[in-house]
Amino acid sequence: MGPAYRIVTSRLVIRCWEPADAPKLKEAIDSSVDHLRPWLPWAQNEPEPLERKYERIRRWRGDFDLGLDFIYGVFDRGEARVLGGTGLHNRVGIDAREIGYWIRSDSIGQGLATESSAALTRVAIEVDKVQRVEIHMVTGNDRSASVPRKLGYVHEATVRRPHPGGGPLCETMIWTMFADRYAGSFAANFPLQAYGFGGDRLL
Repeated sequence: MGPAYRIVTSRLVIRCWEPADAPKLKEAIDSSVDHLRPWLPWAQNEPEPLERKYERIRRWRGDFDLGLDFIYGVFDRGEARVLGGTGLHNRVGIDAREIGYWIRSDSIGQGLATESSAALTRVAIEVDKVQRVEIHMVTGNDRSASVPRKLGYVHEATVRRPHPGGGPLCETMIWTMFADRYAGSFAANFPLQAYGFGGDRLL
């Protein structure tokens, strides 16, 4: 059935990255480096040259098409501006996905991470048919932790792991949504349209 290449919500287009998006991606990250660095490992190496963004998008698209990993851009409805990034990652075991997300610094506080994560939760369970979805974040990132809480995820554990920026161990929160408790959650009732590779409607 899946994967979903394009997801449309009331305010966002969430879709597979394309080469033409590279300058927009760089602008979004470069303007938000100080906001992203404390929480995201990859932000430690930013800003990067534009050429690296093209290389990353090429790799992300290859992994997406091969079903290895599903990294999405988060755009405004006109797709003129990158508002952030998100993904359905295959790194938490069989029959499961992990949602990651970031929002550019001038667009935080508008519920965009909640909106994009609700959409990906629906896609993971209803399109990809997984049994478990996880969201992880470093303890102390209270803004990020509010997202799974709003969507009906359960805080399953807090574990010690290396800090994303290197250095000593830090605490990481793990939130889960299981398919058997998904019905009735905020995410389950979130309005969206999802489309496959050929433009076929999935949701």
